Amino acid sequence: MSSRIYLNVGREKSLLRKHPWVFSKAVSKIKGKPMLGETVDIFDNKGKWLAKGAYSPESQIRVRIWSFEEKQEIDRDFFYNKLQNAQQRRDWFIAQGQLSGYRLIAGESDGLPGITIDKYDDFIVCQLLSAGADFHRYTIVDCLKQLFPGCHIYERSDVDVRKKEGLEPVTGWLTEPQESTECIIEEHGIKIHVDVATGHKTGFYLDQRDSRLAAGKFAKGKDILNCFSYTSTFSLHCAANDALSVTNVDVSQAALDMGKRNLALNNLEGKNVSFVKEDVFKLLRRYRDEKQKFDMIILDPPKFVESKAQLTGACRGYKDINMLAMQLLNPNGLLLTFSCSGLMDASLFQKVVADAALDAKRNVYFVERLQQAADHPISSNYPEGYYLKGLVCQVE
Repeated sequence: MSSRIYLNVGREKSLLRKHPWVFSKAVSKIKGKPMLGETVDIFDNKGKWLAKGAYSPESQIRVRIWSFEEKQEIDRDFFYNKLQNAQQRRDWFIAQGQLSGYRLIAGESDGLPGITIDKYDDFIVCQLLSAGADFHRYTIVDCLKQLFPGCHIYERSDVDVRKKEGLEPVTGWLTEPQESTECIIEEHGIKIHVDVATGHKTGFYLDQRDSRLAAGKFAKGKDILNCFSYTSTFSLHCAANDALSVTNVDVSQAALDMGKRNLALNNLEGKNVSFVKEDVFKLLRRYRDEKQKFDMIILDPPKFVESKAQLTGACRGYKDINMLAMQLLNPNGLLLTFSCSGLMDASLFQKVVADAALDAKRNVYFVERLQQAADHPISSNYPEGYYLKGLVCQVE
C-alpha cells in the first residue's frame, strides 16, 4: 500500500481542475514514510481520493501528479503509453515541417512532470529534473529504447532546479557511449549543427522554430541585426530568403563559430552574413552613437527573470534593450522581440515594449504575435507551460 498525502481544507481545488502540482503548504499530514520520488496517493481533508504523484520532500512542489485515475499503475506501461501518445500528437507537424529535431516530452504539458525529452536525428536527450523523473529513469530509458530502436540516449540533467528536488546534477550517456555528441538536424529545409553535450538546454533552442521561419518571411531585401544570435540559426532563414545583410552578435565565440559552420552547411557562405563577438547591450549603444541603422532587428535574449523578486529588474532590462533596438531601426523597420521568461506574461511583455517605444520616441504597431513551437504544447490544465512570447513590431 502506498503512502498517503492529505491536504488542508480547500487545497484540493487545483487538483479538481487537474493542475499537476501540490505545494508543501497544501499538505496537512502524511501517512507512511515515502521515499524521494516514490508514488503517493493524495486525498482531500475528508479522505476522498484525488490523484497519485511523485513525492519530493525537499521541494516546495511537494507532489507532482502522474495520474488522476485511481486504478492507474505508475509502471512501465504508463510511461510507454505517455511517450507513444506524445509522439503520435506530434506526427502531423513533424511531417509538415520535415523535422528531424523536435521536443518529444515537454514535462507537465505532456503529463510527465519534470521530464524533458528532445530528439535530434538519431540522438535522444533526456532532462530528468524532478524526484519522480529520477526515480523512474531506467524505466523511461527502457521505453525510449523500444520506441526508438537504434537511437543514442544522452542525459542533460545539469539544471539547478534538481537541487531544489534534493538531486545532484547528472550528465552522460544512458546508452552505449558514442565517439561524437554532434549531429545535424533539419527544419523547414534548413540544416543545423547540434552538440547535445555542450549546447544550451538539451543542445539547441527547438522552441524558436516557428519564429525562425517567420524571420525568414520578413527578411527579403533587408539589413538585419540578429542579437543574442547563439548559433545564428535565425540568420540562416534570413540569408536563405535573400536578406541584404545579416549581422550576428553574441558574447560566445564558440557559438559564433558554430554559426559559421551552419552557414557553410547550408551553402550560404556567399551571402552577406557577418559575426560579431560582443556584449549586445554595449554594441547597441555604440551603434546608436555611430548612427548605424537597420531594417530589421531580432532580439532573442536569455531569460532575464528566474523568480518573482527579479521581475521588476527584468522589466527594466527588457525595456532598455527594446528601446535601444527601436532607436537603430529605419522608419517602418521591423523588430522581432522575445521573452522566454515564464514569469513575464504576454500582457506585461507587451506593456514593457510599449513603454520602450515611448522612451525611444517611436510609434510601434504590433503586427504579429509569436510563441513556442507546437512541440512545446500548452495544456489547458497547466497554463504555466506558456513561457515564450514574441512580438513582431513595425516601428514608425
